[in-house]
Amino acid sequence: MVVQPILLRGQWQKAQTLQTFRAADPARGELLPELFPVSSWSDCETALVAANEAFQGLQQMPSARIAEFLERYAAEIEADRKELVRLAHAETALPAATRLARVELPRTTGQLRAAAECAREGSWRLPTIDTAAGLRSGFQPLGPVCVFGPNNFPFAFGSISGGDFAAALAAGNPVIAKANGCHPATTQRLAEAADRACRTTGMPPGTVQLLYRTRHVDGQRLVADPRLGATAYTGSRAAGLRLKAAADAAGRPIYLELSSINPVILLPGALRERPESIADEFSTSCLLGTGQFCTNPGMVLLLDSPQSATFIDLVCQRFRAAPVEPLLSKAVRTSLQANVQALQRAGARVLVGGVPAGGAGFRFANTLCRVEGQTFLDESPALQTETFGNASLLVVASDLEQLLSILQRLEGNLTGSVYSDTAGADDAEYEQIAPILRQRVGRLLNDKMPTGVAVSPAMNHGGPYPATGHPGFTAVGVPAAMRRFAMLACYDNVRQHRLPDWLQDPNPTGQTWRCIDGHWTRDDIIPPETD
Repeated sequence: MVVQPILLRGQWQKAQTLQTFRAADPARGELLPELFPVSSWSDCETALVAANEAFQGLQQMPSARIAEFLERYAAEIEADRKELVRLAHAETALPAATRLARVELPRTTGQLRAAAECAREGSWRLPTIDTAAGLRSGFQPLGPVCVFGPNNFPFAFGSISGGDFAAALAAGNPVIAKANGCHPATTQRLAEAADRACRTTGMPPGTVQLLYRTRHVDGQRLVADPRLGATAYTGSRAAGLRLKAAADAAGRPIYLELSSINPVILLPGALRERPESIADEFSTSCLLGTGQFCTNPGMVLLLDSPQSATFIDLVCQRFRAAPVEPLLSKAVRTSLQANVQALQRAGARVLVGGVPAGGAGFRFANTLCRVEGQTFLDESPALQTETFGNASLLVVASDLEQLLSILQRLEGNLTGSVYSDTAGADDAEYEQIAPILRQRVGRLLNDKMPTGVAVSPAMNHGGPYPATGHPGFTAVGVPAAMRRFAMLACYDNVRQHRLPDWLQDPNPTGQTWRCIDGHWTRDDIIPPETD
């Protein structure tokens, strides 16, 4: 059987293969026919050398050319949308029309075009100029970036198409893409589109490269290599922390998205006012995409009351009635079962589901667990185990004081939501809850489930550990996401013609915002006249 090639130095070539693997169809539980390589360190070495050569070329290239590449790539994806959706559906079982074609693929091309606009306009660099001191500074590319893609978003977070990829390229860095083993054929098809766009726009060979899989030891060696500018990783906490340890030991930047349970707090007034609609919103959000979202509401916090009891009954009914959709892989199902069992060992009881579901493919019953507030306080680390998939934990606190104590025990999360009475009956409780929750989440929501992540400059898709490896950065939303892959460069008394064009006296685009002597402006600097 033919082993699929990898993309190195702008060429599709045979991998230095240690072994091979095949993806699976999650809906049927059967292996797909294509054979993909597990690369040796030799392929990583080739990718690093080529990426650094490409980086030198990109540094000499105007940002407008990089923007052209991103826009051309978006057009290539749209031209190939039918085959990309077919492959992604076969490898993930995510709904082809309603999820992949109508939502995720347009989001992906939108991200690429937004990143292109930021690259062309230039304000993302935050150019800062002190004319009296002769100092000029701003952000410039860091170096080759390795992107490890997750299993749950083959397009929008993919290693060779997603937000990390777009941000790294827009900042002027080449990308070594490490595909996720759940959807290698989809990633290969995207890489072919990226390769065509590179050739059309004259990008240096090695600007975009693709490896499907490496040994763990080689992945750790890769993120620690001094020739790599940074790494972006989205995936499991255990694997991410191993990569982080290797990168940290070598002093290499690594940006991680690891684990989040995204607590949702339902206050009594809200449950008195609209129990049915909140039950609908929560059930839809939790089971959307079989719960395989990093912003899935994995924990609901309630106060012990008749209204909470009614809500729990309503949600149990909805979880029992909802269809059981496939999970992304056998490994996801195994992990979900193990993590539900971990919650049970820590004192939670299963209200609905809790076991693998029947039928073809990788399915697990829609699952709700419940635990009392004091038990959560006694076992808070174990009861914050992420159940990635169609499962959530209901935590019932005896009173507001106990609820506040529970919030103090929460780890860092991507999101936190509070539902309250629209007439203000819950305002006193909200004022006590919000400051505690605010410090533990990257994005605070009111009266809204957290599943959607808008592609907006104002979005923060990040948060305190373990949601991410660093609370100061977002993985969604340019220009902020671009600055993860840039260094702050200062020029002291450097002659005009030796400065980057965006720090010279004329504004190179006429549109770039620059802070000149403490004032943000798009104007040129007018040198003082000399006698």
